[in-house]
Amino acid sequence: MMETVVTWDKKGMMHFSATAESGHTVEMDAVKAGGGDEQGFSPKALLLIALGGCTAMDVLPILRKMRQEVTNYRLEIKGDVHDGHPRKFDRIVVEHVLEGHNLSQEMVDKAIHLSHDKYCSVSASLVGSVEVVMTSRLIETAPTEVEVS
Repeated sequence: MMETVVTWDKKGMMHFSATAESGHTVEMDAVKAGGGDEQGFSPKALLLIALGGCTAMDVLPILRKMRQEVTNYRLEIKGDVHDGHPRKFDRIVVEHVLEGHNLSQEMVDKAIHLSHDKYCSVSASLVGSVEVVMTSRLIETAPTEVEVS
């Protein structure tokens, strides 16, 4: 069983610290309109971050095994929030932006689908609760030069 401790640290009305089993800590706070001081991540932002981190940590090693030459990788994640309460995500779009030389769209799509459908536990936890859409954009770069001495 995974455990995390979330503690009101009294730095503000809505400021909390969360500590994972690893000992790493993240600070959370609400926006000013919600009674916070905006001195940390919102819980919803952390959900988007968790989804992005989880899928990225799957996709990159899968692409390495496929011998894809990825030189840069970022995810741009946008969540549509429901108007009423609870203000949950209705839809999350994750765009995988990969730079590299001769990247195969087919292999990139396969890696993304493997992550989303099979490996990413955060994606799996969201199934049935929110629509998650995965897209990709490839940016061609020059081949990486290898120095030979």
